[in-house]
Amino acid sequence: MDIEKYNLKTLLLAAIKSEIDSKKLYEDLAGRVKNMMFKDRLLFLANEEEKHRAYLEALYRKKFPNEELVVPEHTPVPLPGVDGSEDRLLSEIIEDAMKAELAAKDFYESMKDLLHDDENKKMLQILANMELGHYDLLARELENLKNFEDYDTYWPMMHAGP
Repeated sequence: MDIEKYNLKTLLLAAIKSEIDSKKLYEDLAGRVKNMMFKDRLLFLANEEEKHRAYLEALYRKKFPNEELVVPEHTPVPLPGVDGSEDRLLSEIIEDAMKAELAAKDFYESMKDLLHDDENKKMLQILANMELGHYDLLARELENLKNFEDYDTYWPMMHAGP
């Protein structure tokens, strides 16, 4: 990801906003799904995003100790958002979330090069690796979800019971 035209402050605020938005998306989706295992995975992802936000906020305060942390409503950094509206298929939302997780991975790998201390460089690489793990988890769930959507399409009463 090309982030050279942004300063570290802008990038950190964009990352914090992205983590907040991701957490909200996963919590909202968890409230919509009926499959308890999928719900648990979505809540796990929401919890992960919250931990990422907390780390990024701590990094922001370390790098900019005299500045108030104000998360912008919109950010100039082109990180993909996810439309989680209820009129979209869950599989479409998950596909978009997967793209966002890959973009976050690339973003953190690019951002680590702006830092000069090894500890935070390593931490941003860990975040990048975690985002890739989120992508993998979502890819597996997407496969299951598409199978479930197919069952509902071809056998509408599949889950109706006797």
